[in-house]
Amino acid sequence: MAALDGLPPLRDVIQRHGLDARKALGQNFLLDLNLTQKVARTAGSLEDVTVFEVGPGPGGLTRAILALGAKKVIAVERDSRCLPALAEIADHYPGRLEVIEGDALKTDFEALPPEGPVKIIANLPYNVGTQLLVNWILPRKWPPFWQSLTLMFQKEVGERIVATEEDDHYGRLGVLCGWRTNVHMAFDVSPQAFTPPPKVTSTVVHLTPNENPIPCSIADLEKVTHAAFGQRRKMLRQSLKPLGGEALLNKAGIDPQRRAETLSVAEFCLLANSL
Repeated sequence: MAALDGLPPLRDVIQRHGLDARKALGQNFLLDLNLTQKVARTAGSLEDVTVFEVGPGPGGLTRAILALGAKKVIAVERDSRCLPALAEIADHYPGRLEVIEGDALKTDFEALPPEGPVKIIANLPYNVGTQLLVNWILPRKWPPFWQSLTLMFQKEVGERIVATEEDDHYGRLGVLCGWRTNVHMAFDVSPQAFTPPPKVTSTVVHLTPNENPIPCSIADLEKVTHAAFGQRRKMLRQSLKPLGGEALLNKAGIDPQRRAETLSVAEFCLLANSL
């Protein structure tokens, strides 16, 4: 990458700016520039695309996205220590990188001014990744403002995102993602690719909008999944008791003796619509 974009190696950048990764911020810097390009390529063509990135850190993935031809990158970074390193990238790619210092959980991404279609690509901080994903897949307006999400998570979280019924990892997150998106795990990333190495393997997940999800109230679907998986070992007649129990299940035509992990996304939507 250094030869391709003319910028210094990431290890030099980190050392020069004193950018030790901080656990409190969920930081693990991805230094393997071949891998950052692989992540960026998973999003497909970036030509004429505005990419939103969260937690760019020293900018390894940012550099890959820009080198692969993104029209613009808008990066949200909470750690002010990283801003000088990102400014060097912005100087190298005039007019193509905008850095917003702030908390991604408090950022209205839909209000950011894109230049062309939007794709979100990010090595998400571990401590906010799941909540950001839920925020992006549950806006009231659908289809959403983004064309695709290419996101890195701990592998355990990735398995929950792609899980379907009868899968050990199936839960609320799998239902919500299965309802609103088409999703697959692209590839795993070894802990050794990061500085510092995390204790777990990571994985890259790619999501695109399901253009025609089953009509369903977001609030009601969240109520049903929260109750059902909150007591996943119990029969639905018991776990859904606060929402009507057997009466609700009979209305939806679902056997009260079944358990949450056996229900399909369509059946959860049916329950939500029966509330």
